[in-house]
Amino acid sequence: MKKVYGSAAEALDGLLSDGMLIAAGGFGLCGIPELLIDALVESGVKDITIASNNCGVDGFGLGKLLDTKQIKKMMSSYVGENAEFMRQYLSGELELEFNPQGTLAERMRAAGHGIPGFYTKTGVGTVIAEGKEVKVFNGEEYILEEGIFADLSIVKAWKADETGNLIFRKTARNFNPPAAMCGKTCVVEVEEIVPTGSLDPDAIHLPGIYVHRIIQGDHEKRIEQRTVREA
Repeated sequence: MKKVYGSAAEALDGLLSDGMLIAAGGFGLCGIPELLIDALVESGVKDITIASNNCGVDGFGLGKLLDTKQIKKMMSSYVGENAEFMRQYLSGELELEFNPQGTLAERMRAAGHGIPGFYTKTGVGTVIAEGKEVKVFNGEEYILEEGIFADLSIVKAWKADETGNLIFRKTARNFNPPAAMCGKTCVVEVEEIVPTGSLDPDAIHLPGIYVHRIIQGDHEKRIEQRTVREA
């Protein structure tokens, strides 16, 4: 199976439809699929739901899709760095499903393993638990959370071989692996594609069985919060 494509637009060709659910990797601006996000903007796909830790910042990352009003709903755990997100949510233009951060990651990971739901103590007794099934284990209450089965996953990795085995670099190994696992189709952008067999099997973070399409490209890699010591 050919997995390497020439551009983000080519890699997404035939995969997009209005109203779809997309799982996006990354945390803030770290390890986000910049090129695939730009291709989504250019595609004009609309009314999409995105499951991602947050929604980028104003004018960059997933924030670009907010600017074009292509996102109908966000499933997120942190949204505090985006003024346009706040404006759209408070005005009723954007739906929001809040998730505790670990719960969001586990919902993606669970779906990637074919698990439709799991029980967790996180959120018990809070608004997170409203409307959800509660079950008692060993005298403790747990709430039922459902796996996130996405139509498409878009993720960013450091290296890939031609079969899709992936290595993530440092903090970029955050939401990318679980996001990659939970999509019916997974498209990955990387900094380098190496020949099959050249990666140390013990160094591979995500096996190629989860990956369907790969592109290589240059990335801006903005820093979301730059903190330095005074001279």
